[in-house]
Amino acid sequence: MAFVEFRDVCKIYQMGEVEVAAVSGMSFEIEQGEFVVVVGPSGAGKTTLLNMLGGMDSCTSGTITLDGRQVSSFSEKELTYYRRYDIGFVFQFYNLVQNLTAKENVELASQICKEPLDAASVLEQVGLGHRLDNFPAQLSGGEQQRVAIARALAKNPKLLLCDEPTGALDFRTGKAILRLLQTTCADTGKTVVLITHNTAFTSIADRVIRVREGRADEVYVNENPVSAETLEW
Repeated sequence: MAFVEFRDVCKIYQMGEVEVAAVSGMSFEIEQGEFVVVVGPSGAGKTTLLNMLGGMDSCTSGTITLDGRQVSSFSEKELTYYRRYDIGFVFQFYNLVQNLTAKENVELASQICKEPLDAASVLEQVGLGHRLDNFPAQLSGGEQQRVAIARALAKNPKLLLCDEPTGALDFRTGKAILRLLQTTCADTGKTVVLITHNTAFTSIADRVIRVREGRADEVYVNENPVSAETLEW
């Protein structure tokens, strides 16, 4: 069994009297330790996929499995524990607490976990060992995103989900963040799933999932992923 499995997953939203299918029979697999890029245009179903995989939304039908556990059958309480212990989230906007230091922001997440990593060590790992006592307003956009990544990693999750993590960053800083995610995946063995509309990012992935009209239109393994440092877009 693959580490992550989507089997004929559908998600239908009720908009008044109209049903809108955000995801329609989506199926794919992800192996443990892979750096995965999910790519597709706006409205293709990427964020809905991420929300269901992250336990923030439930599927209408089909099955979602992570590490042998059927997430799609979890109760609300089980989903809360799943989000808390198994999933690390990184979003386009950093969502840092402004009156807490970088170290305190990371510690905030690690306090709710079973086996958290040391906040200072994780910040050192993402290149911010010298910024532990700085507040978000004293950090650049790229540094704030590094804090957000450190916060997610400190939870010691099974799966790291990243929704357009470079969307609010300039080109050079965005490349640095992609490189950080890529090396983190390789060095720690964490499974990383990155959602993007940017097709250039597919070249750095171990596995690519192209989403179109609510389906996994194409899934393939990239035999020779390149370093994020070489990306141009």
